[in-house]
Amino acid sequence: MQLVYVFDAYCGWSHEFSRTLREVASRHPELPVVVVSGGLFTGPRRMPIREFGHVPGANAKIAEQTGAEFGDAYERLIADGSFVMDSEAAARGVAALRQFAPDRAAELAMDLQQAFYVDGLSLSEPATYRKLAERAGLDADAVTAAFEAPETREAARADFRLGAELGVTGFPTLLAVDGDRVTPLAYGHATADAIDARLAAVRTS
Repeated sequence: MQLVYVFDAYCGWSHEFSRTLREVASRHPELPVVVVSGGLFTGPRRMPIREFGHVPGANAKIAEQTGAEFGDAYERLIADGSFVMDSEAAARGVAALRQFAPDRAAELAMDLQQAFYVDGLSLSEPATYRKLAERAGLDADAVTAAFEAPETREAARADFRLGAELGVTGFPTLLAVDGDRVTPLAYGHATADAIDARLAAVRTS
């Protein structure tokens, strides 16, 4: 069995879920975590953040309800409404980081969201991945080159297809996958205890 985490780096609820995912992974080191990027802001939805007027209010609600951190640098980044959330670029970044440390994919995905929502770094900029690679002790030149490579663009699209094939319609979604059996463990907000209970049910059914 493995856990499949389908998220979007530009999804505030995915950012909030990072703490839960970290706790679940620490409780279950025997379960590999596969990270799959979603395509929340692609195609016609790839536009300035001002076009999504609900975002500031939604993030404030997430912070109020869960304690998730949205940093001052993030607030400055989106203040004038011109910032474009590009989920394909973010998915390329996930794929580039994942390529060099596949067993740390969940950790790196969480670092990626921290870079945006706390540090206010664009997930479309190569410099962001250089900084993340350096922090993670990875080859920064190789990660940055991979972010720009055509193969990584295809890897991002493959993630979008896989999420759809798994039946994921929103982010974040955590699945238990055992062969052909796919069981939802969490959709949106969930506690580690609730996920543990669902995992136990999966294992005994």
